Amino acid sequence: DDICALLYSSGTTGTPKGIPLTHDNLHSNALALRAAWGFTRDDVLLHALPLFHVHGLFITLNTALLAGMRLRFLPRFDAQAVSAALPGATVFAGVPTYYTRLLALAEFDRARCRTMRLFISGSAPLQESTFHEFTARTGHVILERYGMTETGINASNPLTGARKPAAVGPALASVELRIVDADGDAVAAGEIGEIEVRGPNVFKGYWNLPEQSATAFSADGFFHTGDQGRFDTDGYLYIVGRSKDMIISGGLNVYPKEIESELEQLPGVVEAAVIGVPHADFGEAVVAAVLAAPDARIDEHATIATLRARLAGYKLPKRVLVLDDLPRNAMGKVQKTLLRE
Repeated sequence: DDICALLYSSGTTGTPKGIPLTHDNLHSNALALRAAWGFTRDDVLLHALPLFHVHGLFITLNTALLAGMRLRFLPRFDAQAVSAALPGATVFAGVPTYYTRLLALAEFDRARCRTMRLFISGSAPLQESTFHEFTARTGHVILERYGMTETGINASNPLTGARKPAAVGPALASVELRIVDADGDAVAAGEIGEIEVRGPNVFKGYWNLPEQSATAFSADGFFHTGDQGRFDTDGYLYIVGRSKDMIISGGLNVYPKEIESELEQLPGVVEAAVIGVPHADFGEAVVAAVLAAPDARIDEHATIATLRARLAGYKLPKRVLVLDDLPRNAMGKVQKTLLRE
């Protein structure tokens, strides 16, 4: 129960929150994943994920080490380098962007994947078109799973059995998942609600934030993920949205408030609203909508160039659109769902 790692993740306000994970949080999750994904000493993991990210460090590396697998490390993801290194490997894990970029290579085919037994995807939604194209090209069905910093992995498509496109599978053997309505009552299969999770993988609360920790859990100990989902009649979970504004671009979390704050410091910008929109390569692309002051001229390319000196590359908006108004509710709050549409 001792703290093993203290991770920081921004909330929708942009204020970092400490997430303490215990040795048992990490160990129990790695044990469950080793069983779920069939990792053994005979496997060879081709590892191209960043080790500063939970996906690369805890989900993939921890589980591989626990299984005694051999590791084939690449310093970073490069589609051609991964394609060249696949022969002889048996397992590969990545974000959806990795798979779209592999599919863009003419030489990426069944022959390149002849020694592979498993491709895993996570950290962002995998588009159904990518799922089907990958199977047609390689003969392999990508295994998609669902997790978050506070919990590790909660659900996974099965190693044996149907891997459904757009689904993240049933709950892991050691994890309880439920979908609840606004009153906290469980809903029937097919109905959409908030995803809640309980298990040895779930953290105990935010670092030195007792009030936020208390509201993060239900009375019976389930963690409120903030994600919206539904179960089908087979118990497979589908993520349908996030109640929070977080954008996932290329598998990395982007918090709109940080970008909005930077935009609103620029001359001529009265207000900014940042959203994620579907993108074939990154899963979601960051897009900013701004209101200009009277007589102000805001140049899209110059604005992005200015932000480049202030923000990490993956946070940069792909577009900055100047609008006459932003859609709002009766209280004046920007309605980002309408803005996205």
